[in-house]
Amino acid sequence: MSAETHAVFNQSPPFADVNLVAADAPLRGALAGQGAEADLPALLAFGAAWGASDWLELGRLANENPPRLHTHDAQGRRLDAVAFHPAYHALMEASVGDGLHSARAAGGHLARGARLYVAAGVECGHLCPLTMTNAAAAALAAAPGHLAAWEGRLTARTYDPRFRPWFEKAGVTLGMGMTEKQGGTDVRANTTRAEPEGEGYGLTGHKWFLSAPMSDGFLVLAQAPGGLTCFLVPRHRPDGSINALRLQRLKDKLGNRSNASSEVEFAGAFGWRVGEEGRGVPTIIGMVQLTRLDCALASAGLSRMALALALHHARHRRAFGRPLVGQPAMRAVLADLALEVEAQTALAMRLAASFDRGEADRTRLLTPAVKYAVCKGAPALIAEAMECLGGNGYVEESPLPRLYREAPVNAIWEGSGNVMALDVLRAAHRAPEAADAVVAGLVAETAGLPGTRDAASEIGAALRASDAEARARLATGRLATLAAAAALAACAPPAVAQAYAATRLARERGPFGTNAIDAATDLLLERALPES
Repeated sequence: MSAETHAVFNQSPPFADVNLVAADAPLRGALAGQGAEADLPALLAFGAAWGASDWLELGRLANENPPRLHTHDAQGRRLDAVAFHPAYHALMEASVGDGLHSARAAGGHLARGARLYVAAGVECGHLCPLTMTNAAAAALAAAPGHLAAWEGRLTARTYDPRFRPWFEKAGVTLGMGMTEKQGGTDVRANTTRAEPEGEGYGLTGHKWFLSAPMSDGFLVLAQAPGGLTCFLVPRHRPDGSINALRLQRLKDKLGNRSNASSEVEFAGAFGWRVGEEGRGVPTIIGMVQLTRLDCALASAGLSRMALALALHHARHRRAFGRPLVGQPAMRAVLADLALEVEAQTALAMRLAASFDRGEADRTRLLTPAVKYAVCKGAPALIAEAMECLGGNGYVEESPLPRLYREAPVNAIWEGSGNVMALDVLRAAHRAPEAADAVVAGLVAETAGLPGTRDAASEIGAALRASDAEARARLATGRLATLAAAAALAACAPPAVAQAYAATRLARERGPFGTNAIDAATDLLLERALPES
């Protein structure tokens, strides 16, 4: 006979069955500020579906049951296939059905970006193959014939996980294989060889990371006779036989556990050339720009979910006779987190809109800066949100540990912080007049917010300094902060934009909860999550 030792009370209810868009005024404001109000009804339906308790449970299950590699079948034949939990397939089917794999299918980069931001807070790992599939068209533009052959399947809203030749499927996904053991970011050090072979090439070598190995094809960099070249490598050869991609193992990663990342050996694998020999990096860079956009969108979505969980808990949990959200110190932290999330959201959505508008100078300079700032900011923000829940936020029954483990990958993938800062520097040096015009435009868009002109001067001085490489991170961070202030000026209440500029541009931001945003506190908390 057991005795009841305690009653469970003063615990926050689960954060579930919430419309993730209706509860997110900053997201709706960011879309309105970019003229995308017409998409709101469909996006509200998306937010209701993805905030349902059953859908949130799929995110948990997909990560608690990571993919498994099967190198051989029962008879000993090479199989090189990865098995996923049904929850992963359910998430993929829904995301493909909503167009997250294709900006064209979703109605543009902004419409797709808003959905990706929402989905990332629910389950981020399955978005990896969707990101690469969306971005692949930019690289395949260098091979119009292959783009025409694949494009209908790449944009179809049909998820087909069968291990079949791509030309037998209604919908397909694409992955990437760029880095090798000895080179990492320095892809020009790649040793994988590509030799002309019939209508294509035979690839021999290895990739330290092959992302989403169950994709139907991969964009791969390899050394052709004319130098480093981009190739489209299908999982199945043109005759329908399995291509010679030998999966060595799946990476045991810190986070992103629902998604399979692998090491692979190419044993004479068949591939088609994409672009000219020796032009591999320029060919694939357009794809990289779009994957960097997704890194920023997903990181902003992770931050948003962490904030919602922290504020939800603080509204229901009582301490010392009143709700946590009524405690001045906690209230200051939550409002500061909300201000940062507002800025990340506005900044990422404005960047997505820039791709829709064809603002080439802006996307060239700001994409690495936005990725740098948002992706590097997410882990610290999520850690602070976890602290708002205390021990409840640290245990695995909470979604926050998964968000926290997921957050660093976007700062690493597609170029770490130094790479982003050097890309900003390279863009500014290659087209200085265009870079100056972008910065001047940001200052004009801030409408006189505090600190903007000084920030612009600081950015210019850092980019032109004799030690510009050493100061590239400073310039990149300030550039992103200036762009965030400009985005907020266009879409947020004036008090929010004013608070951000005063605490991030006019002075260096202190730890969360120490920045003077008192006048905007109530507004920020209400916008972050309406009281239920």
